[in-house]
Amino acid sequence: MNEPTRLAPRPLTDLTTEEAYTLAVQAGTRELPDWKAIENEDWGRDFLLQFLAELPAAKLAEWGLVVARDA
Repeated sequence: MNEPTRLAPRPLTDLTTEEAYTLAVQAGTRELPDWKAIENEDWGRDFLLQFLAELPAAKLAEWGLVVARDA
């Protein structure tokens, strides 16, 4: 039988603002601004990606994510 194909981890920078917000809420490690306050703001996505990048690598791996893609 063939082994299942493993997908390469997805870099955080590939996440949309909505995806990043959903994961940040799931992480539940700190209070976040309301979605309406950040959804269309220039700083909103950057804020969320920075927050997610501070999570343990093991947590990101559970979601199939990495901080940066290897070059």
